[in-house]
Amino acid sequence: MKISKIETVRVSDPADVIWVRVHTDTGLIGLGETWYASKTVESAVHDHFAPLLVARDPFAIERHWLNMFRLSDHAGYGGAELRAISAIDMALWDIKGQAADVPVYELLGGAVRQKIRVYATGAPFEGCGDLARELIDDGIIAMKMGPTIVVATPSEGQYLAPKDLDHVLKPFRDVRDAVGDDIKIANDGHGKWALPVAIQIAKAMEPLDIMWQEDLMPLLNPEALLQLQDSTTTPVCISERLLTRFQLREFIENGSAQIVMPDLIWTGGISETHRIAVMASAHQVPVAPHDATGPVNIFACAQICMNSPNAMIMEHVRPYLYGWYGDFVDPLPPIKDGWLHAPQNPGIGTRLRKEVFERPDVILRFSNESVMIPGMNDEGWDGGATFPDDMWSDMKQIRDFRSQGHSVSERTTGLEIIEFDKDGEGERG
Repeated sequence: MKISKIETVRVSDPADVIWVRVHTDTGLIGLGETWYASKTVESAVHDHFAPLLVARDPFAIERHWLNMFRLSDHAGYGGAELRAISAIDMALWDIKGQAADVPVYELLGGAVRQKIRVYATGAPFEGCGDLARELIDDGIIAMKMGPTIVVATPSEGQYLAPKDLDHVLKPFRDVRDAVGDDIKIANDGHGKWALPVAIQIAKAMEPLDIMWQEDLMPLLNPEALLQLQDSTTTPVCISERLLTRFQLREFIENGSAQIVMPDLIWTGGISETHRIAVMASAHQVPVAPHDATGPVNIFACAQICMNSPNAMIMEHVRPYLYGWYGDFVDPLPPIKDGWLHAPQNPGIGTRLRKEVFERPDVILRFSNESVMIPGMNDEGWDGGATFPDDMWSDMKQIRDFRSQGHSVSERTTGLEIIEFDKDGEGERG
């Protein structure tokens, strides 16, 4: 089996979502998704990464992740490049799950649970008590809101008057007055506040039994965040703003993060989110995956949640689930009675509806084997004459292994291989 082409799918509404479909010569198609700056991500997929992927083995997921990450890390790996890696990685896992006829969590080591609690993101300033009752009736035991976000602007987050703080606590009090402690409440600060004000907010909210304080401050200084955590009894949550295990590591190790919220479609896909969950578990820290974007992400997050013993709870946006998601995927995420259930379909567990490809605003782009660049590998370009003859045979073996994604086996049958010598000249084999 080999990757025959890579396809991206965009629409005008929602314009920020982009789907990546990895096609194989056997007919299997893997589906991935990411969000934000979709046109830029499209370019990263086709212009940056497609030459590393087409004509190669889709099963070599770890090799491909490393190839893509090394290439993008040369100029700083964050942003559109990492979102593209995330979507491609998801699609490769989808292919492997379909080929094995199992959900992805079985390939990660199997399920430790068959369902996980979800919480609901988003709340109005007025009427939070009524929403809390509705959520409880729907089986949901936690909600998240961010009423402090809008009041940060006048002072750029450097000052918060006591009367303004008292005002923004109203939605939390409404929930407690309406349902008592029957529901948990998390606060999202969107990284708006300086350390002294973040401490002020966290301490003022403690009597309201907050599930976690998320992003009261920008996640730029692990020591500053540790000061916030040391000042409050409420767990501090590090969020989707941190990308890959490399950015998350210090926050976990220094104890400033008591809850970790990776966003799978931004931080490196299923592969990297799995690694983050394992790293967090070594520090006895739970993970609560972020989701406020497209419909495929929840399926991918479900694979992590079913497999990770330290998965705590899963985010979702109910208006999306019961609204526009149904226009794009079938089946919908398996959320019922406040639980996200283990997907049962092979691979990721869902597909884009055929109607998506019939929309007048759909934009499709493809990269096939014509984008392959002779001599290109994960370190960039071959060294050519810089290798002594006695070193070249070893280097060539390594390069050949990486260029195909695996050692030559029966899976490469039918693949045209071009052999290159140390000077970059090639002949077909």
